[in-house]
Amino acid sequence: MSKETVVARHPLDELFRADRFPHILCPGCGIGAAMHCLAQAMTESGIPLDRHVCVSGIGCSSRVPGYLNVDSYHTTHGRSIPFATGLALVRPDLEVTVFAGDGDLFAIGGNHFIHAARRNVDLNVICINNFNYGMTGGQAGPTTPFGAKATTAPFGNWERPFNLPYLASAVGAVFVARWTTLHVRQLKEAVRSVMKKKGFAFIEVLSPCPTGFGRPNGIGDGLEEMELYRERCVVDHKASLPDMDIDLRDKKRPIVLGNFLNLDRPHYQPGKIPQETSHG
Repeated sequence: MSKETVVARHPLDELFRADRFPHILCPGCGIGAAMHCLAQAMTESGIPLDRHVCVSGIGCSSRVPGYLNVDSYHTTHGRSIPFATGLALVRPDLEVTVFAGDGDLFAIGGNHFIHAARRNVDLNVICINNFNYGMTGGQAGPTTPFGAKATTAPFGNWERPFNLPYLASAVGAVFVARWTTLHVRQLKEAVRSVMKKKGFAFIEVLSPCPTGFGRPNGIGDGLEEMELYRERCVVDHKASLPDMDIDLRDKKRPIVLGNFLNLDRPHYQPGKIPQETSHG
């Protein structure tokens, strides 16, 4: 490489807090890729960076706001959406994004999720779904696939997991998507699009967790889980949401990705009564 082609800085340098690195993420974790997509979407959204806010709860993915050089809030476990709701209602000029994990958002934080979606609060909710509680030891969570092993389910999980896109659409989200950390271009475009949309938007991001989920379930390292996504994922924007359960044991069952729902209806604003309250 000649001197003329060497750049002094990365295009996203201003969006990352270099003093917070090295990060805590395990080798093969997909959270870094998702964070990069979020940063790219912020820069391409046309919204000034000083108007972006990122909120999280507790967990591996919830450390991401601390790495981003924007106003950010690392809140208590399961309470990212209440904090973000307060910001969005008091400062509607801000673009508020929640970046958290499946356990944080759908276990202890599940009640907050369904009511924020029901009210159609203007939030972008990005859920890193790695199928377990990765930070605290690989316990089974609300999205652990049926039959998958976890430290609290050594013989396999026999509780029916949440189908997150179906759940989000059922409780009132106006945008619903599912991508993986392999599909970075599609994920970045989805995040950028919801930054231009008013209302409760939800994006599920399937992400490898080699330490807590991949190895106990015979998937292997992060690269091998990405290979699994490459082989089994299909993009179908018109897929039937009730049929989108994830079963990692059945290798013939596809993992469906896409932007499944994109509706327009009045978002929640204090003191303003929406004229139309249907799902569209």
